[in-house]
Amino acid sequence: MPKIILASASSSRRRLLESAGLSLSVMVSHVDEETEFFNQLSPSDMVIALAITKAHTIREQIDFPAIIIGCDSTFEFEGQSLGKPGTPEIAFERAKRVQGSSGLLHTGHCVIDTTKDREISSIVTTKVTFDSMSDEEISDYVASGEPLHVAGGFTLDGFSSPFIPIIEGDYTNVVGISMPFIRKAFAQLGYSWPEVKVMQ
Repeated sequence: MPKIILASASSSRRRLLESAGLSLSVMVSHVDEETEFFNQLSPSDMVIALAITKAHTIREQIDFPAIIIGCDSTFEFEGQSLGKPGTPEIAFERAKRVQGSSGLLHTGHCVIDTTKDREISSIVTTKVTFDSMSDEEISDYVASGEPLHVAGGFTLDGFSSPFIPIIEGDYTNVVGISMPFIRKAFAQLGYSWPEVKVMQ
């Protein structure tokens, strides 16, 4: 049986996969996400291109049977891609922009089965709506440090959950990886979900 490899440093993605019963290894691709090529793409095109690039980067590094899962997420707001803020100042400014409004969380997925030489990739999109937030609430959230390193500067399973009253679509997709998509991708590759859960 092939091993499952997550080509991502995201603890949220790993937690979702493991909590669904999967055993996996993590190999971080270290793909440079800030190149001109990726930055010129639309938000949805960018996440699928990065997911594919990350998965193929790991494929080139291994010589054993594996199913590689590559992902990338971004939050599209008013047509603009809002990735990881990186600094408290940017995180505050973005929270001010999105509060009281909605945007689209896109996650690109790429699943490569090296034993069958097959690849499945797709984008899953979830609409996220934010409550109005006071400057005090935003400052307190930014001070937690949580928004600095996550797409869009928010999480559904952390400190910003009280500010997100509505999502339309897949919850797990917003957390980092669409588990329904992953199950369907494995099925397309010929693996039942019970089989997937015994892969080591």
